[in-house]
Amino acid sequence: MKKISVLIPCYNEEDNVVPISEAVIDIITRELPMYDYELVFIDNDSRDNTRTLLRQLCAGNPKIKAIFNARNFGQFNSPYYGILQVTGDCVISMVADFQDPVELIPKYVHEWENGYRIVIGIKTSSKENPLMYWLRSCYYKLIRKLSDVEQIEHFTGSGLYDRKFIEVLRNLDDPTPFLRGIVAELGFKRKEIPYEQPKRRAGKTHNNFYRLYDAAMLSFTSYTKAGLRLATFFGGFCSAISFVVGIAYLIMKLLYWNRFAAGMAPLLIGVCFLGSVQIFFIGLVGEYIMSINTRVMHRPLVIEEERINFDSGEAGKPDSGE
Repeated sequence: MKKISVLIPCYNEEDNVVPISEAVIDIITRELPMYDYELVFIDNDSRDNTRTLLRQLCAGNPKIKAIFNARNFGQFNSPYYGILQVTGDCVISMVADFQDPVELIPKYVHEWENGYRIVIGIKTSSKENPLMYWLRSCYYKLIRKLSDVEQIEHFTGSGLYDRKFIEVLRNLDDPTPFLRGIVAELGFKRKEIPYEQPKRRAGKTHNNFYRLYDAAMLSFTSYTKAGLRLATFFGGFCSAISFVVGIAYLIMKLLYWNRFAAGMAPLLIGVCFLGSVQIFFIGLVGEYIMSINTRVMHRPLVIEEERINFDSGEAGKPDSGE
């Protein structure tokens, strides 16, 4: 009997962990009774009652498992690490707030049985903030034009990943993984399932501007050289313009020494403009350097504090993801 692993990362999801576990188990037992399953929660150091509820769920059902992180390791490391810890023939990753509909699970499995190693959900529309959805669309279009690697538009990471792809992830040994980019860059043949993203069932979203910016810059610095190339080309262009203008001013001054008064205004405007451009590109280069530094330090993806209902002989023990 094949085994399906369902991974649900969570952070302060006390209103959702019990309903999502019930919904996932119900749809698997009702529509996929020929499969064994495990439901794995990885908690990113929740500050509410989430861990207490997860302990109760694990106590009531040995097929429900939990990993408790020692601290919050970010929205990318924690789910990625969780994928490496599952024991099924495939893993389905979805969020705890029901914005990845559980009705996608049978569709994912059906396409998996048709031979696809990767089956992912693609948002065709969303009931979230329309402005945010539009901004995401603009970002995806921009990054697709700038990147040499395919970028999957409106892919949140929700999908089914075959065991063979999980082994690819395990061998990457990347301390700052960006799963959405890895799926496009290194993934097997995939199937895309369109869906409309509903609103959160309960609770408050944890995606603030800083988190979204962090995600955007991780993608930008990992999969495009455009920022550095733009800095080089624009710097060269500004240098050429400055040189030409400088020569023109010199000639005008020599020809009309007493009548040509350049004044300080052009000089100040030029200095302010070039200074602002330099600050912008120094910050951009800093993002690349920070990304390199994080990879060079090679810190563990996650440090576990506790895991529940995992057998000691199961694949994906704590040291395998560090």
